Amino acid sequence: MSLLNVKNLKTYFHTRAGTTRAVDDVSFSIDKKEIVGVVGESGSGKSVTCHTMLGLLPQPPAKVEGGSVTFDGQELIGLPPPLLRAIRGKRISMVFQDPMSCLNPYLRIVDQVAEPILIHENVSKEQAQARAIEMMKKVGIRDAEQRAHSYPHEFSGGMRQRVMIAMSLVTNPDLLLADEPTTALDVTVQARILEILRELRDDLGIAVLFVTHDLGVVADVADRVVVMYRGKIVEQGNVRDIFQNPSHPYVKGLLACRPTLDTRYRILPTVDDFLEIKEVVDGPPILSERPDSSQRLAQLEKKSEGQKGSMDSLNAILTERMSQLDDGFVARREAPSAPNTLLEVKGLSVHFHSGGGFLGKPRETVIAVDDVDLIIPKGRTLGLVGESGCGKTTLGRAILRLQQPTTGSVQYDGTELIGLTQSDMLEYRKRMQIIFQDPYASLNPRQTIEQTLIEPLLVHEIGSSRADRRDRVVSLLEEVGLGAEFLLRYPHEFSGGQRQRISVARALAVEPEFLVCDECVSAMDVSVQAQVLNLLRELQEKRNLTYLFISHDLSVVKFMSDEIAVMRQGHIEEFGTATDIYENPQSDYTRELLDAVPRADF
Repeated sequence: MSLLNVKNLKTYFHTRAGTTRAVDDVSFSIDKKEIVGVVGESGSGKSVTCHTMLGLLPQPPAKVEGGSVTFDGQELIGLPPPLLRAIRGKRISMVFQDPMSCLNPYLRIVDQVAEPILIHENVSKEQAQARAIEMMKKVGIRDAEQRAHSYPHEFSGGMRQRVMIAMSLVTNPDLLLADEPTTALDVTVQARILEILRELRDDLGIAVLFVTHDLGVVADVADRVVVMYRGKIVEQGNVRDIFQNPSHPYVKGLLACRPTLDTRYRILPTVDDFLEIKEVVDGPPILSERPDSSQRLAQLEKKSEGQKGSMDSLNAILTERMSQLDDGFVARREAPSAPNTLLEVKGLSVHFHSGGGFLGKPRETVIAVDDVDLIIPKGRTLGLVGESGCGKTTLGRAILRLQQPTTGSVQYDGTELIGLTQSDMLEYRKRMQIIFQDPYASLNPRQTIEQTLIEPLLVHEIGSSRADRRDRVVSLLEEVGLGAEFLLRYPHEFSGGQRQRISVARALAVEPEFLVCDECVSAMDVSVQAQVLNLLRELQEKRNLTYLFISHDLSVVKFMSDEIAVMRQGHIEEFGTATDIYENPQSDYTRELLDAVPRADF
């Protein structure tokens, strides 16, 4: 008998705008010691399916219209709340998609990780905290004894996600519902988490429902795959069969639009290149494969020549400036700046001090960014990769003066930014924008999407009237794959991927020259990710935009970047062209990152 059996599950949302069939007649099962991957684009019903199982949806507007969910022979739908709470968190745990909104900002990390143990087991607080710290070590949190007493805002996005995973695993559950558990993690920690899940499956018999948009991860960890689209399952089966011989056009599109280290396209394919949708009144849409899908793919194929273009001389200058020592670290050499340099960073360092020492002196100094040099020419993309906590985000924020550097220089278009007053920086705020890593934390929950996108236009006096600004906002939403019907919604009404698309639209609202893309596609499914990456490339060509592209996804970085800087413990470990970094890495650390990338190799 299956450990979990979902049969004909239907969950609808009833609002004034109408009824949304979020989960519509879904059926699948999970056996003990089995990992089942659930993939599909944002809004396809993956997360709602998990929340329905655990009774976590607000009713109303949500309502379970039919179906059954049985766990170890016990029906969960309609189970009294006290009985459901005894199962939830103990026998069934869940890793939620957005760690910042799930962690209590007022409680220390160790108290939150230990809380499920104290609720479900008769142990002392000291024993629970000791187990919590041990689990934090297992999921890759360095200095867990010290970091355990920090607060959520003191952790990076990836570190917060590790905390959520530790919290869900600390009670040794029978079933783990993992909703995008590795989205914000770098590849080395992701590999460690996937290995932990395999060990739990093999040693303890734990079953995992693994919801993700990363098809490489699914291929690496799952036994079976369930593919959802518009609330329905369009295909499910053995992972090898799905990846090697997909039958549904939507699945074919998902597999094709996933960037890999060997991607052959300048512009990524999207699901629309494969799938033709015919809407039906009062019924589900009719899905079919486009008859011209093969021709559309052929048009997107990369040309084998001209990859480096006319920038070879600039690449030589950049690699000379960022040349490497024998020990694998990077040393600065005095070399001429490229004539079209937009941003030049010299000796940038950011230190964080913890107070409370003798006479107010800091007890500890954390060197987040350590003597970094970077050059980004106009119209180019510099990819920045490295593990969570290595200083990538801090470096990006320091360049924009959102974080005050300790030492160093940041020159933007020939102007030194360090030392400028806030009023002087306002001119550069319009020219330099950032797409933040955590869309939920960066969007005001009390503002509608229309208010959120109009606000930067008002600050920088863009648009001749309210109607003009509203038209600009609608155009931006359409560019990132949304529409005017979303204007009056609030951030909590969107999925994680949809919120990230809104963040991209907000950054583009003031028509900047330079964008810091801080994990800007990490929360997106592969179909939307392909659309946004294509959009960023199209905008770069159209507006001559310059990007600092920060990501833990090395495949995405390779696809987007002209040059790549590998960051480790606050300093640049290796620098070079995208091709050189991936084909001939010089640093052991870079090779370790590349080896950890999930690959769908069968």
